[in-house]
Amino acid sequence: MRIQGVWTALVSPFDEDLALDMEGLERNVEFQISQGVDGVVPTGTTGESPTLNWTEHNMVILHALRRCRNRCGVIAGTGSNSTAETIESTHIVAEAGAHAVLMVDCYYNGPSSQELRDEYYGTVAAKFPHVTVVPYVIPGRTGTALSVEDLAILADKHPNVSAVKEATGDLERMARTRSLIGDDFSIISGDDDLTYTMMTDQAIRANGAISVMSNVVPAAMVKMVKSILSGDLVSAQAACDSIAPLLGIVTVKVDNDRKLPGGETVKVNDRYRNPLPVKTLMAGLGMPAGFCRKPLGRMTKAGVEVVRAAARQVWERNPEVLTPITDFYGVDVGARIADDNVWESLAL
Repeated sequence: MRIQGVWTALVSPFDEDLALDMEGLERNVEFQISQGVDGVVPTGTTGESPTLNWTEHNMVILHALRRCRNRCGVIAGTGSNSTAETIESTHIVAEAGAHAVLMVDCYYNGPSSQELRDEYYGTVAAKFPHVTVVPYVIPGRTGTALSVEDLAILADKHPNVSAVKEATGDLERMARTRSLIGDDFSIISGDDDLTYTMMTDQAIRANGAISVMSNVVPAAMVKMVKSILSGDLVSAQAACDSIAPLLGIVTVKVDNDRKLPGGETVKVNDRYRNPLPVKTLMAGLGMPAGFCRKPLGRMTKAGVEVVRAAARQVWERNPEVLTPITDFYGVDVGARIADDNVWESLAL
């Protein structure tokens, strides 16, 4: 399975009780298909896989597979810090028709690169030779990383390891990946704000993105990525510029007040990470999302205002980017962006 183009890292929408909103998930998947994405990626970081139990985890993937069959691809997030759990989930989704799985480097227990290669990725790739295995390298969350050298050895030994999701932010590493493994291997951006650079850098030549913000602006992401792949950099740059404010809020950093026990007030920098900003944005615009499960919570008013300001900037400069949300979900995007009550309800 050749991985390229735009793959949306789906959020897992929840209802008011933080139970899975399966109807909302299906609507969101239909929206993605209608906007021309190459595929979707359920139960990754954006899908809050750490707080889904395995029954929920597999249910989300199976629903996505049923909705997408013969209409767009699915890369099922089956990664874990337990090889046995990953094998069990991969078996379930492969039996249901999944042709590719996304496997994050094992978090917390921190295996070495050699152990990741042999005891995790290699074990799964050997057990499921007809399933494309996509390593997901994101050391900022996992505390470990599959090395480029071990990725090259893995890809040489197991032809079904034919792509990597790169979320290291290390352009030199990505260039070495391309140099060692060659053009038949897919490098997929895991950082929305680096996708344009990764794809146009001739030393990297990334093949697409597993995108967070394509939950909200899939058509614009598709235009940017497809334009780069076809060599039309003018159109690609225009598309990138039209959504740039949103690409910058996958993580939101703000200084918030803390009142110490002695009464002193100090500033502490809070970093609200994916998927909190994108779910806040989706809820603000009227899309199925819900709040995040704990320990993620809600942003302060300052954090929510960063998200709202990005949406307002895109709406004022390039409203056509957000118009598909109005058309598909039947909401007034402009009115919601302007409504203080909408955004206040999303803050702490």
